Amino acid sequence: ALGAVSSTTATRAFGTSAMRATEAQKESIASFMSAFEAVKPSTMDNPSTPSAFMKPLPEVPATPPAKLTLNFYVPHNIEFDGAEVDQVQVPATSGDMGVLPGHVPTVVQMRPGVVAVTLNDKEVQKYFVSSGFAFVHADSTTDICAVEAVPVEQLDAEAVKKGLADYQAKLVNAKDDYEKASAQIGIEVCGAMNSALGN
Repeated sequence: ALGAVSSTTATRAFGTSAMRATEAQKESIASFMSAFEAVKPSTMDNPSTPSAFMKPLPEVPATPPAKLTLNFYVPHNIEFDGAEVDQVQVPATSGDMGVLPGHVPTVVQMRPGVVAVTLNDKEVQKYFVSSGFAFVHADSTTDICAVEAVPVEQLDAEAVKKGLADYQAKLVNAKDDYEKASAQIGIEVCGAMNSALGN
């Protein structure tokens, strides 16, 4: 009886896409539960699907909205929470990526660089991020989760130049792979900060 549910449909129904389950997926879950009910021991509860524990996602609009909804989080602060903005520029590991309303859903890992939030045609706020992830959703919402984020204007240009020079010296004098890797990370981060400052 359990084999009556096709494996492809069952896999999709029990995946994370069940948050916004289609009618076919809901039917697949109901069919599985019915078949499971027929063979399970009387002391066993039915299994739960991810959708049983999650709020349903908002519906995807038929046409993209005029603004992008931005949530920007760091461990110690919330920079933006449901703010409507024109665009966000994200420093992805594959290159800088601009996100506008209606962008295709994606997940990107961020490298050290600048997240530029275009609030309107006259105001852009720039944050230097060390790393993190950006999640672009089908409903024109973008979530940015950064390990650290500092407004670019708060960076100290002299401290950045000194840090870059120190890490370059550590790379030259590295005695093992660990010291070399540590220096290379420092060079990448300080170099990105230096670029963010326009140097």
